[in-house]
Amino acid sequence: MEKVPGEMEIERRERSEELSEAERKAVQATWARLYANCEDVGVAILVRFFVNFPSAKQYFSQFKHMEDPLEMERSPQLRKHACRVMGALNTVVENLHDPDKVSSVLALVGKAHALKHKVEPVYFKILSGVILEVIAEEFANDFPPETQRAWAKLRGLIYSHVTAAYKEVGWVQQVPNATTRSSWRRSPEGSWGRQASCPSCC
Repeated sequence: MEKVPGEMEIERRERSEELSEAERKAVQATWARLYANCEDVGVAILVRFFVNFPSAKQYFSQFKHMEDPLEMERSPQLRKHACRVMGALNTVVENLHDPDKVSSVLALVGKAHALKHKVEPVYFKILSGVILEVIAEEFANDFPPETQRAWAKLRGLIYSHVTAAYKEVGWVQQVPNATTRSSWRRSPEGSWGRQASCPSCC
């Protein structure tokens, strides 16, 4: 069992690094392929996140009691949130050449989740881990070590900016209602389902 409490102190010791030009291009190329089908990809990521880390559902009143992955997948509220997640990530990835823009976007995200939603910041780390798992599976034959390292760097960069925003607003770590599970499971259909263009909500 992987517990959420206590991880914050470990994460504080991580040092974020800016991505090189080659790393930015590697991340953007991979992301472009995912974002071409952003709604279904986002839903698959969130369903996996909530199935494997059910304590995260406590922050979502609309689907916190859902247990069935297929029910989650069909939820309009979950699909809408998936669009928001993918849209925010897209803004970050598209602006990797502009550190100030990335910092501004992630500061807004971090402060909103701290002040309005009261979400433990470690869930950003967990969710980004789910995203990396999905990328590694989907591009198993086209995800070389240098691209993996670039994404790992981006993961650290995002978490660093988000936790800085939490610190700025005086966040005090809460105790979640449940523990998380560290095992990974495929989304219900194993992939992204239909090939749809990204809706305007992204």
